Amino acid sequence: MTLILTFLGKGGIARTKIAIAAAKLLANQGKRVLLAGLAEPALPILLDTILTSDPQEIAPNLQVVQLQASVLLERNWEEVKKLEAQYLRTPIIKEVYGQELVVLPGMDNALALNAIREYDASGKYDVIVYDGTGEASTLRMLGLPESLSWYVRRFRQLFVNSDLGKTIAESPLIQPLISTLFNFNWTTDNFAQPTNQVNNLLEQGKAALADPQRVAAFLVTTPEPIEVASTRYLWGSAQQVGITVGGVILVSSQSNHNLAEEFTPLPINVVPDAPSGEWQSLIDALPNFAQQALQAPKPIEIDIHNRQVRLFLPGFDKKQVKLTQYGPEVTVEAGDQRRNISLPPSLSGKPVTGAKFQNSYLIISF
Repeated sequence: MTLILTFLGKGGIARTKIAIAAAKLLANQGKRVLLAGLAEPALPILLDTILTSDPQEIAPNLQVVQLQASVLLERNWEEVKKLEAQYLRTPIIKEVYGQELVVLPGMDNALALNAIREYDASGKYDVIVYDGTGEASTLRMLGLPESLSWYVRRFRQLFVNSDLGKTIAESPLIQPLISTLFNFNWTTDNFAQPTNQVNNLLEQGKAALADPQRVAAFLVTTPEPIEVASTRYLWGSAQQVGITVGGVILVSSQSNHNLAEEFTPLPINVVPDAPSGEWQSLIDALPNFAQQALQAPKPIEIDIHNRQVRLFLPGFDKKQVKLTQYGPEVTVEAGDQRRNISLPPSLSGKPVTGAKFQNSYLIISF
């Protein structure tokens, strides 16, 4: 089982140093580690190595890869063409080549997440250390399975219940017409299979995100008040996405800073602001990532017996949290993150009877 480990915080270079040191530490412990970074200069400069879009070994048990969005798009485009050829007799996009495509805004996140998913599924690594932006875009990337599953679930159900959906499903005339006009190999299996494949991938992603043994994040900050405030905001946003935050890594040359009030109940690990290339002092100061992640507060707890949902939302106060309910969906907005809570059958569709914000928890009663 692979652990996907990432770091959240504003300080880009400091955060990347922590990611490198963590990868080295875990590799020294005998774990098979992949350090995955974006196509930016910091990682290769700090490693003093030219990186490529394929994993390369730079030390025993340690491989590094740069997630180049254009290359990932080319590789994934070939898969799209195969799917189109499978379901259409005359594929439309067969003469569109991946090398021609540009990466649209936001597409790089989806491509990076899919690449990490594939490396995870390969079984070659015990730990994948992801050095992303460390900010909201990283959280949105990791939260894609949760948000996309809502779109698939909601719109699929709306289509099935619509007059058009019922007509297509029930009419003996519509299916042959579609086959004739659109060259679509219409069968029930063909119609359902792609959606089911997507659903399965999204459910796997959601299950991994909810398991601290599979995905965990750590906060990186300095003692500067603005950085502390920004990191607390990212902490709360991470909980909204559903990521377990295991602890705080405080980058400072002094050990007398007291940030317990800002980050309770997370442990705070002080590491030196070491010069580039001096990894050992950083490595020696890093925590046991897996152990701290298991001991961290859960982003969401569902108490069926008491008909309550508890969301841990540190970094926000009650004025910044908004709760709405439309039909079976309960939506929580905090900061710039919105979460649609998937409820168990015993609570699904039941109206919210009360909500309170207490000790950084939003407690919703049904």
